[in-house]
Amino acid sequence: MTMTGKKDKSYCDWMSQLPPELHDIPLFKLAIPGSHDSMSYDLDINSSIMEPDRLKRLSKIYCARKIVRKWATTQEKSITKQLDAGVRYFDLRIARKSHDRDPTRLYFHHGLYTTTDVETVLKEVNDWAGGHPKEILVLALSHFRGFDKNMAEQLHQHLISFILTLFGAKLIHTREIPSLKSCWDKGRNVVVSYDHSTQHFNEIWSKIPYYYGNSMDTREVESKLRHTLEKQRPVQHFSVCGLNLTLPENARIFLYILRPCDNLVKVIRRSLPRLLRWVEQQAAKTPMNIVASDLVTRDGFVPTVIKFNTSKYVKP
Repeated sequence: MTMTGKKDKSYCDWMSQLPPELHDIPLFKLAIPGSHDSMSYDLDINSSIMEPDRLKRLSKIYCARKIVRKWATTQEKSITKQLDAGVRYFDLRIARKSHDRDPTRLYFHHGLYTTTDVETVLKEVNDWAGGHPKEILVLALSHFRGFDKNMAEQLHQHLISFILTLFGAKLIHTREIPSLKSCWDKGRNVVVSYDHSTQHFNEIWSKIPYYYGNSMDTREVESKLRHTLEKQRPVQHFSVCGLNLTLPENARIFLYILRPCDNLVKVIRRSLPRLLRWVEQQAAKTPMNIVASDLVTRDGFVPTVIKFNTSKYVKP
C-alpha cells in the first residue's frame, strides 16, 4: 500500500496491490469493504419524507425532515471519496419522485430523497472505475420506491439500459466465476446487482444477499451475524455481512429520534469500534466476503477488512 504519512496508508488501489497468490481466487472469497446506505450523505432536507411511515404525514414540517435526516445519515463522505478510501461495495437504494416532470429521472433514498440524481452519480463511479482499472467495484441496486405499477417496467428498462450503455465493457458477466486476474485480463471491473426480476442480461447480477442484525443493540447484531456466517452464508456467491445498526420500525423508534442531542452518526461512532473488534474475532473463525458498515471512512474500518485478505482468514 502506498504510504501517505507515517501512520496513514492510501487504499485507493488496494486490490491491485494484493499479493499474487490472491489474484486467482474467486472474488466471493476475498474480503471486501462495503458501504451501507452509500448515498445517505446527500439527503435533501427539502424533500418529502419517505420513511418511517409514522412520519410521512409530517413532510411539510421542516423540523420533522431535519429529525429524519439526523437519523437517516449513515455516511459522511461522497461516493468518490469512499472509493478513494478503499470501499468497493455500494448499497444504492433507488426511488422516483412522484411529481418529477422528468418521467425517468431517479434519485437515491434513505428516509429522504437525495439531492443528486442516479445518473449523475453512476457517471462519477464510471469515471473513477475507468481511472482505476484493477479495482473491482460492486454496485448493489435495490429498494426501488415510487415505481408505480403503470410505469415500473419502463423505469427498470430505462435504468438497466443506462447502466449497460454507461459501463459497457467494464461489466463483469454473470456466467463467470470472477477473480482479480480474470477481470484484469478481460478489462472488466464493475459488478452490478439488481434486486428486481426483469429481463435477463449477462451483465446484470441478481440480488446479493445482505445479512444484518436488524437492531440498535450491538450484542444482538453480533449474535445474529454470527449465526448467519456459521450456518447460512453462501460460498459460491457474493454475500454481505452488514455491521450496520437498524432503527426499530414500531413506536420504539421515538426513543431514539426524539433525543435532542443525539443522532445516528453519534450512535454509530460509539458502536463501531466494538463491532470492528467483533468482526476481527469472527473472521478468524468464519470466512467473510463483503463486510459493509456505516461511517466507512472512520475508525480504521477499511484497513481492518482489507487485512483479512493477507492473513489466515482467506482460504483459496
